[in-house]
Amino acid sequence: QVQLVESGGGLVQAGGSLRLSCAASGGTFSSYAMAWFRQAPGKEREFVAAITWNGGTTIYTDSVKGRFTISRDNAKNTGYLQMNSLNPGDTAVYYCAAGPVYMVDLGRAREYRYWGQGTQVTVSS
Repeated sequence: QVQLVESGGGLVQAGGSLRLSCAASGGTFSSYAMAWFRQAPGKEREFVAAITWNGGTTIYTDSVKGRFTISRDNAKNTGYLQMNSLNPGDTAVYYCAAGPVYMVDLGRAREYRYWGQGTQVTVSS
């Protein structure tokens, strides 16, 4: 059983940056794919970015390509999402997720077994 705890959210002005962290405990995080999803008020949860267990492959939703970077440090059992050039459309609760996910399924929320509680990101204009 893996527990995930996100941190690093907050309020930032448009054009600013934030770095989210996802600290894992209680399991073999290093063997799992990891992803970030987000949910804005009144909207469905959407995929943001994912990374394979060894960091060899990363994928992003089109709206964040070139602005966000997903990474992980398996020695620290921690994943990250560096978010640059933020805009109000990025405002949401951000969730990290982990699990034994096939590469073809990296963007599918239902494939992830473990989820964090979420961290709020608010971008003001």
